[in-house]
Amino acid sequence: MKVTLIWIGKIKETYILAGIDEYVKRLSRYVKLDIIEISYIKKKLSEDEIKMREGEQILKHVSPGAYLALLDENGKQFSSVKFSNYLEQLAVNGSSQITFVIGGAYGFSDEVYAKAQSKISLSPMTFNHQMVRMIFLEQLYRAQTILNNEPYHHS
Repeated sequence: MKVTLIWIGKIKETYILAGIDEYVKRLSRYVKLDIIEISYIKKKLSEDEIKMREGEQILKHVSPGAYLALLDENGKQFSSVKFSNYLEQLAVNGSSQITFVIGGAYGFSDEVYAKAQSKISLSPMTFNHQMVRMIFLEQLYRAQTILNNEPYHHS
């Protein structure tokens, strides 16, 4: 399975970078992982204009035929086991390429929402966008260990 993660903005905190690097390394046993980092829109624009421009950049990187899932505060919440089941079901249904997107501070444009097949929420809590990247990679790794009956996840 090929997984692409698209996110907006650079990561500055070294501890987050270290965590991301660790989970990317661990995930390499299970999936082909590509990470695409899109630059923040630095111009003084309205929220809608920023979402539109970020959305254009996001959609340029979504491969035709890829399953598109957005990390969104209004998305479906999963337990770790149910998230692993979700990934397994995507694979069973023929989704060999999955793209997950972590949007910018203002969320997603209407065009990105229209192209997405699902929305996922990590929690009803709000996390900063940099932390979400590491948290999501950890959950992606956890899901792979669950699917492979490995002892990382203790339910």
